[in-house]
Amino acid sequence: MSNGKPEPAVNPLPPVVVALFIAIVVPEAIFSLGASGVIGGPGAVGWRQAGIQTYAFSSDIFDWMMANGVWPGEHLIRFVSYPFVHFSLTHAAIAGVFVLALGKMVAEKFGQWQMLAIFVLSGAFGALVYGLVLNDPYPLGGAFPPDYGLVGAFTYLLWRGLGAVGENQARAFTLIGALLGIQLLFGLIFGGSGDWVADLAGFVAGFGLSFFLAPGGWASIRAKIRHD
Repeated sequence: MSNGKPEPAVNPLPPVVVALFIAIVVPEAIFSLGASGVIGGPGAVGWRQAGIQTYAFSSDIFDWMMANGVWPGEHLIRFVSYPFVHFSLTHAAIAGVFVLALGKMVAEKFGQWQMLAIFVLSGAFGALVYGLVLNDPYPLGGAFPPDYGLVGAFTYLLWRGLGAVGENQARAFTLIGALLGIQLLFGLIFGGSGDWVADLAGFVAGFGLSFFLAPGGWASIRAKIRHD
């Protein structure tokens, strides 16, 4: 009890996390309802494919832009729009759960705008590395790369916490190791694309950005530079 008001049983989600979750869920709901014939009529069956063609990241289009030095806005937007276009309901559901769980934690520790910056920039960096490293015609879609950016931020918190108490900081990377191991196993069993490259790049971006966006992070970096 505080000031005569009962404490909520569950801490409320930061608004930015709710907004990202809605941005993931709403397109998927439209695609799924359309494919089921609930809305949109016969033409709605192709809504998901149309969304992927318009908003997913394409290595072929990226290669074309690189080769011609032309950067149309309708294609540059793919760097930040692809996390909100998923290939299935399950794909979107898992990505949404990651946003709720890790997004809440990162937003509460870093701040809401910092969390959003990590999500957006990690996703964009994941797409960039995917386009540069692979020549994969399969489009990149879904929020896993920016979700892995949030994993990177969470890993930073663990890494810094372990260092503060003199523990082995390598233990902080257990989660990313387990996630990539599971992803590799599923890829070997069921087959898959090279999107793990974007996921790993998203993690690296999230971890690296945390040095600047975590509370006191930039001040710590400046102090270390001055000391050296």
